[in-house]
Amino acid sequence: MKLALARAMCLNADILLMDEPTNHLDVMNVKWVEEYLLGLKDVTCVMVSHDTGLLDRVCNNIIAIENLKLKQFKGNLTQYVEKNPKAKSFFELKSSTGFVMKFPQPGFIEGVKSKGKPLMKMANCTYTYPVNSVPTVKNVTVQVSLASRVACVGPNGVGKSTMIKLLTGEVVPQEGTVWKHPNARVAYVAQHAFHHIEQHLEKTPNEYIRWRFQHGDDKEALAKDTMVLTDEEKEKVKEPVTFEIEDEKGNKTKVKWRIEKLTGGRKQVKKEVEYEVQFVGMSYNSNRYVSASKLAKWGFSKHMLVVDEKVAQRAGAFSTPLTTANVEKHLEDVGLDKEFGTHTRMSALSGGQKVKVVIAAAMWALPHIVILDEPTNYLDRDSLGALAGAIRTYEGGVVMITHNNEFCSALCPETWLMQKDPADGIAQCNCKGDAEWMAKAAKESVQAAVQLDEITDALGNVVKIEKEKKSKDKMSRKEKKQAEKIRKAKIARGEAVSSDDEDWD
Repeated sequence: MKLALARAMCLNADILLMDEPTNHLDVMNVKWVEEYLLGLKDVTCVMVSHDTGLLDRVCNNIIAIENLKLKQFKGNLTQYVEKNPKAKSFFELKSSTGFVMKFPQPGFIEGVKSKGKPLMKMANCTYTYPVNSVPTVKNVTVQVSLASRVACVGPNGVGKSTMIKLLTGEVVPQEGTVWKHPNARVAYVAQHAFHHIEQHLEKTPNEYIRWRFQHGDDKEALAKDTMVLTDEEKEKVKEPVTFEIEDEKGNKTKVKWRIEKLTGGRKQVKKEVEYEVQFVGMSYNSNRYVSASKLAKWGFSKHMLVVDEKVAQRAGAFSTPLTTANVEKHLEDVGLDKEFGTHTRMSALSGGQKVKVVIAAAMWALPHIVILDEPTNYLDRDSLGALAGAIRTYEGGVVMITHNNEFCSALCPETWLMQKDPADGIAQCNCKGDAEWMAKAAKESVQAAVQLDEITDALGNVVKIEKEKKSKDKMSRKEKKQAEKIRKAKIARGEAVSSDDEDWD
């Protein structure tokens, strides 16, 4: 974006046409754009923007499009809204037309009973790009749960997107560890979201989603370094491994077989997961399940990650039949009417409509965690308000990189502040978790089947949750008897009894 602005400046134009000039820019650069435009005395500037502050401080004429007609108004945005109350959504984070955006709920995840239980973790991660000698990020420690509402903030180029790539496994840290729950589904809408659909512009959005998930797997999933074998790993998995087989008489013999591949089968056996393997030169009937610990020792760790990803994705993608009607309804839930979702090629869609296509596709597999990199780019004010509403009612975790302070302040009590350490100039992450909010979110969740005793914030701090006590007059007869029984037991043990416990006579 800065390069595009610089090229435009070099033209010394008489008329400057700008389409969303603040997209992707941090607050300092947005301020620079504003001051530059205000300093142009002999240049006419015409801009399309959904940035309320920019329009209000820079523009002295407003041209609104209503019912396919242009209406011109002399004055800034505040003055325009005073004369046209229907446009007040420019100053509110809600839809003025009543448009509602809905995300599909993630559903149950095996082994997770608390919304505060981490589903993704990074610990002390440092990453240096191959072309650099200095790390881009250093000693980053974060975690994400179903209760997370995180805004990742910081200046352009400080390493926010790199941290997210580490978290999602797109790149591998040189130091530190990254972990994801094997049954967790993660949707990642990248900063340059259009790269998902650039090769499919002749398809309609409906056709694109049906193509992308036709076999259950996400064909557009990014190639992750965490799942790509190195040459050394490729050689290791070719080595024969020892198995013990037993004949009909109970005699045991050790044999050496080569594993050809993991078939994709997976099952839980007591406390360990086992994966189905197929052997070189042997029929499907010879397949057997092998424990994860053995496969890891033999060099199949990345193969298991691939299986985990496919099992998790298919569980979500196959939950709703992949029909034209179902995809059409899904697209409408994110604000893309069937006229555009089913009957219009993507090459004819606006930037905001393309963003909705990418968000809809990411949500098809019912993710437990949604990671949005600059989700507000290209969205109009109505869609921005609707997106905020969808995030508020979503039962999964949300992490967003954004420069929109209004958006993140309204939605995200947790922040990951990425900034460079003055001592060495390397980006580090300062996390601030809001445990009280997570406790409240978990308590109010319609899917919360278990009362939480504790939650964990973004840094892993365990916080006890104070249970709300019922007064005596609000208790049922059974609850009163139980409370009296507990009170007498405390007295018998010689424990102190609170004033609430004593007030029974």
